[in-house]
Amino acid sequence: MNPFQPAQLGPIALRNRVIKSATFEGVMPDALVTDELIEFHRAVAAGGVGMSTVAYVAVSPEGRTNAECLWMREEALPGLRRLTDIIHAEGAKASAQIGHAGLVANAKSTGLAGLAPSKRFNPLSMRSTPAATEADLQRVIEDFANTARGAEEAGFDCVEVHLGHNYLPSSFLAPGLNDRTDRWGGSLENRARLSREVLRAVHGAVGGRIAILAKLNMVDGVPGGLEEDESLEVARMFESDGSLDGLVLTGGSSFGNPMFLFRGEAPRADFAKTLPPLLRFGFKLVGRKFMRSYPFEEAYFEPLARRVKDALDLPVILLGGINRIATIERALDDGFAFVQMGRALLRQPDLLAKMQSGEQSDGICDHCNRCMASIYSGTRCLLIDPEPIAGGPPAARG
Repeated sequence: MNPFQPAQLGPIALRNRVIKSATFEGVMPDALVTDELIEFHRAVAAGGVGMSTVAYVAVSPEGRTNAECLWMREEALPGLRRLTDIIHAEGAKASAQIGHAGLVANAKSTGLAGLAPSKRFNPLSMRSTPAATEADLQRVIEDFANTARGAEEAGFDCVEVHLGHNYLPSSFLAPGLNDRTDRWGGSLENRARLSREVLRAVHGAVGGRIAILAKLNMVDGVPGGLEEDESLEVARMFESDGSLDGLVLTGGSSFGNPMFLFRGEAPRADFAKTLPPLLRFGFKLVGRKFMRSYPFEEAYFEPLARRVKDALDLPVILLGGINRIATIERALDDGFAFVQMGRALLRQPDLLAKMQSGEQSDGICDHCNRCMASIYSGTRCLLIDPEPIAGGPPAARG
């Protein structure tokens, strides 16, 4: 299949089948859009993608990963509108990844207690994350709906609901993190309730007008995490509910095993430099266990994702180390509706244009993963620009 032909995604049409994936660039002073963030997405949009994903937009103040994380409120709308206008001017669609960090939230940075299915200690903030009450969960569901409405008002064409990486909904899915005995825990149906209620609320808010994607873990990659068979059942639930226009498949845990998502060498030395002294010392002691290295293979999620795709009629989107036009074409020929690319576009924002023109068939990103360590100083390829982005946030304060 030709990846550069227009394609329909729910109610919207994309100029091609390649989407810039979420790369956690939405961290900035005052948690508001900056000129640097706009230029980041302008370059990717001008470089030829069908849609660029802004990541991530927290649904509430306590749902931020840290104090500088972009979150949806009235004050953020003018900047977000400016951002989507620029993306549209370059011919691409704009997607907002919306989510609640849950256990991944750094309460020491935000000054607000996060939420978890069951009380858990967070080594990043050195604080315990409390178990969410029924009232908390009802508010979170409404926060997702309101954030989707805000995204539509700001001009986004799509929302990608983050249900992966052990953020809040994902942690409810994981039996090892969810000890609840009420209607939100225990059986898979109960553990999936929060994700399903969130998607229903988002669909009720914006469905049919903008596209709705969900990003779902196939496996968490940690003991007690969500595994492949249960994830497939959750995907079937989503399809039955009819709240989605597409499903993005991922894996790994930002709380327990981030390298399962990235694969390749773990940039432990670069990551340690972003931490304050006390946390840096602790990271040196446990960093090898927390950031394990995995062999890199292009399209490493494809075998797992194929099983889900083959079981659903819902459009499925493939991500995970995609770097070559041949891989994109193979995935589309195999029935994936779209592909997402992240690190390859950090290295070369204009890679898609070069692929389409025939100038280049392979990206030059070597997946060294050093970009992972840049998320708190402006997400970027450190091989291109080792210096923090002007106007970007300071290094993580811990």
